[in-house]
Amino acid sequence: MYKIAALVLCLLLWLPLVQAQEKAQVQTAPPVQAKVAVRVYTSKTDKQVLRQYNYHSVLPDSTEAREEVKALVYKLQQNAFLLASADSMYLRRDTLHVKLHIGQQFEWAQLRNGNLSEGVLIESGFREKFYHNTPFKPAEYVRLQERILNYAENNGYPFASVWLDSIQIKDNKIEAALMVEKAFVVTYDSLEIMGGSKTKAKFLMRYLQLFPGRPYNHEQVLASQQMLTTLPYIKVTRPPQVRFARDKARVYYFLEDRQANQLDGIIGFLPDPSRSDNKLLITGEANLNIRNISGTGKSLGIQWRRVNKGSVILNGTYQHPNLFGTPFELGGNFSLLKQDSSFITVQPRLQFSYNTLRYGKFSVFSEWRNSRVLSAANAQSLQNLGLADARTTTYGFSYLWNNLDDFYFPRRGRRVELQLAAGTKKLLRNPNLDKSFYDTLQMNTTQLSLAARLENFFRLGKNSALLARLSAEALLNDQIFLNDMYRLGGLASLRGFDEYFFYASSYAVGTLEYRLFTAEDSYVLLFYDQGYYRSDLETLFVQEMPFGVGGGISFSTGAGIFQLVYSLGKSEQQPLSFKYSKIHFGITSKF
Repeated sequence: MYKIAALVLCLLLWLPLVQAQEKAQVQTAPPVQAKVAVRVYTSKTDKQVLRQYNYHSVLPDSTEAREEVKALVYKLQQNAFLLASADSMYLRRDTLHVKLHIGQQFEWAQLRNGNLSEGVLIESGFREKFYHNTPFKPAEYVRLQERILNYAENNGYPFASVWLDSIQIKDNKIEAALMVEKAFVVTYDSLEIMGGSKTKAKFLMRYLQLFPGRPYNHEQVLASQQMLTTLPYIKVTRPPQVRFARDKARVYYFLEDRQANQLDGIIGFLPDPSRSDNKLLITGEANLNIRNISGTGKSLGIQWRRVNKGSVILNGTYQHPNLFGTPFELGGNFSLLKQDSSFITVQPRLQFSYNTLRYGKFSVFSEWRNSRVLSAANAQSLQNLGLADARTTTYGFSYLWNNLDDFYFPRRGRRVELQLAAGTKKLLRNPNLDKSFYDTLQMNTTQLSLAARLENFFRLGKNSALLARLSAEALLNDQIFLNDMYRLGGLASLRGFDEYFFYASSYAVGTLEYRLFTAEDSYVLLFYDQGYYRSDLETLFVQEMPFGVGGGISFSTGAGIFQLVYSLGKSEQQPLSFKYSKIHFGITSKF
């Protein structure tokens, strides 16, 4: 009866260990000794079992000695010796004397499926053959219960319960039926926003996919907090709360709006390579980003950059979430690059995206790229420069995984972005060139592009973090021209060089950046950028490993966030010298 009572109590309480009642005979302890030995007394049969377990026989003091005995009892109970107990412990001088009872090992004679459905069986991994003539281990049974309950609460049954029915114990062998009571199905009722955020609940409901009438999913509610962290215009002040009323669940989110609309400009001073009087070339950048328009999550962005003399970049973006009331997002991008008087490239892109329930965003897109030569050059000069008029149409997909703890100032987490695109490139005949110029060229080719960006933030202490980043892209085509290539260099890629200093058909840039935070939105940084690139022009092959080092500061002011970065770079074209140092500074104004 004692064995049965102890076992049933363990099963009903769902605990990972069963502790038999201790009859402690504790004498008044003397002052703490330097070291205390543990001496265990047990029966001959139990002694054979005890030899399989390792424990410390000498401990620093009596408190740790008693904890060591408790840990030993726990190990025995976890290995199906459910009635294991330290029946008595007493300290005499420098020795803790323990009378240990182990007993027999309990086994599953059979654990039958009582009423588990096929879905529960698959998700929990329960199979009757796993519980036939095997040791009964409380921790394994508890894990089985947790898997069943997790499946239930993620499929509309947060009040489900699991228990053993028809329990029979004979000769330390247990036979029972595994039962689950789902109670009643719970569905989402509504979503409420608490705090000062102007974000509309309708948008948030569709973004998080918490639709009224759908079965309650506890895992989805937990993941929704991370999904909100990826939105630049929202700050989560408290974890979400769920209130149940009969068979309905209402989810409360505690949010505040961030100043995410952006209007800023950055000025850069670079040596002018076209002049010999060491005068500086002024470059610049201007950004306008309007986010969460009317609380619906829509955003519009425009960027203008002057990277060097005669070269201009213009980018535009638009994002429209919850397209026609669905979880899908429509996005449009437009980019224009004018490279001095050499060529101009226009590249629009249309993209459909879907946010997964845990950190992810999957996108499919189509991109059209049109590049034209500007200079009225002859065939010989165009061939030497490696330029050609071309139109490229590609289709692809991308995946973004993001669990950073903050959108603007992360200190912990990871961000992974992968992209694959394929399409066709068609050469366009330039009327200023003789037809013979195209005799040796393929007018239609297949093009493949790959891209990856991996970021990992390691929190080093209360006020510091280390960023490890790898950015890489590759263009695969049998016929690559200069105006097809990626552009590398500058503040956004490889620091220490002019903007768009390198032409690359493939490249990789690894970054280590240390950030010391002086406030929540202010930090000092030190960085090292190591690059690799190759240029696969038919007329010229280049392969190099440039690098950049430097530091900077970013801090908040009344007008916005001020940034200053000082950097040095070294490559085959540029020595490591203060003469070629780069200084970028500007202020980011948010409203």
